[in-house]
Amino acid sequence: MDKGMEGHKRVVVTGMGLVSPVGNDVETTWSNLLAGKSGGGPITSFDATEDFACRIGCEVKDFDPLSVMDKREVRRHDRVSQFAVAASAEALASAGLEGPPPGGDPGRFGVIFGSGIGGIATFEEQHRKLIEQGPNRVSPFFIPMFIPDISAGLISIRWNLRGPNYATVSACASSAHAIGDAMRHIRHGDADIMIAGGAEATITPMTFAGFSSMKAMSIRNDDPSGASRPFSADRDGFVMGEGAGALVLESLEHAEARGAEILGEIAGYGLSADAHHITAPPPGGYGAQAAMRMALDYAHAAEEDVDYVNAHGTSTMADAIETEAIKAVLGEHAYDIVVGSTKSMTGHLLGAAGALEAIVSLMVCRTGKIPPTINFTEADPACDLEYAHAGMMERTVDLALTNSFGFGGHNVCLAIRGWN
Repeated sequence: MDKGMEGHKRVVVTGMGLVSPVGNDVETTWSNLLAGKSGGGPITSFDATEDFACRIGCEVKDFDPLSVMDKREVRRHDRVSQFAVAASAEALASAGLEGPPPGGDPGRFGVIFGSGIGGIATFEEQHRKLIEQGPNRVSPFFIPMFIPDISAGLISIRWNLRGPNYATVSACASSAHAIGDAMRHIRHGDADIMIAGGAEATITPMTFAGFSSMKAMSIRNDDPSGASRPFSADRDGFVMGEGAGALVLESLEHAEARGAEILGEIAGYGLSADAHHITAPPPGGYGAQAAMRMALDYAHAAEEDVDYVNAHGTSTMADAIETEAIKAVLGEHAYDIVVGSTKSMTGHLLGAAGALEAIVSLMVCRTGKIPPTINFTEADPACDLEYAHAGMMERTVDLALTNSFGFGGHNVCLAIRGWN
């Protein structure tokens, strides 16, 4: 890790795109988050009978893949890739780009796009065909529809982006790793511009059955909009979300040379492993602490510089461990900042969560408005920070941290600065 050494390129954000349970673009998502609108509801994408312990989720609504693909492409690409292409199209448009800049080298424009699970709906559908109709009925497009890296490939193909290109797969840290890795590729001169983010479309019977068997998901089936309640003492599990987030990252020099509007800066990147348990964080959250400290070090920032933390905040018991980790890193300053979890409204987008929440953090820095953490009903003594439970808050935010933690003990923290 270069820890932000002098002489390396600064990396700025010039474009953002979202498909989320509360809006199919950045503007709609942001306004609904500020309003405290929940994306939760009963599952509609499959028949979630009473055999399923959890029958609620935060689904993307009114998404039309034909807005970014033709009918033939839609048939050949899983929903996860449709989300990825849509978010990337918005991000490029907001950056004023239709591909590599005029006269630019496509080899200097790359893509890193993460997904924790990939095209699981396609996997389930094709497995049913295999069992019921035999191997000759499995689609020749099954593999490229299912594999987690295909979104990065599709984005590259669609916009002729020939630079670094791969997928990050680290469960719920996947898209945060993608953004951090993309930033480092630019800093070290491998590319001038990158699309980075992630997508997930896992509201399927198999995924729900698996997470329900782990007892990881909320079973507040009679209150879908109130089920995701990070940091509240009566939280009982996460609510599944879906969608995609994409950011256009550029070196500062490249962005200025083409006259791009700069939306913010990816100033720091911390990553670590818990080396503890396949799903649970360790007591005290030492892996999360390490990632946050590394991000601050990389950004040349002190603990007291932090104004806002977009927490991983999943509405599970791990919220208390993350709170403990934040206090360990920031000390008494932790009580001066706002810690928020937009998962209270979007649900948990798994591998896409980090990208969505990086965009939220950028918007917080740009606007000075902090979305609420909704559905708080009961104080938890272990979660004693300011979580914006009372509603949207306004304050100056120059530096935000956003945390993403994944099964397997993967930890990522991004340090994001506003741009004046």
